[in-house]
Amino acid sequence: MSVVCPECDNPLDIDADDVDEGEVIQCDECGSDLEVVSSDPLELAPVDAEGYDDEDDAVVVDDEDDE
Repeated sequence: MSVVCPECDNPLDIDADDVDEGEVIQCDECGSDLEVVSSDPLELAPVDAEGYDDEDDAVVVDDEDDE
C-alpha cells in the first residue's frame, strides 16, 4: 500500500501486513521517524524526541503546591 510521508510528501510503499501499530519506520527521502498510528487504514504520524507528536494529547503539568 502506498502512503505519503506527513513531513515531505514522499510516497512510501509500505505493506500494512508487515507493520504493527506503534511501530516506528523511517522515511527514505527525508529521514523522519514515523509512527504507525493505525494499520487499517494505514496511517503514519511524525515522532518527536519524546515520542508520538500529537498536540491534541498534550499534558499540562501544574508544579504549584496548593498548601
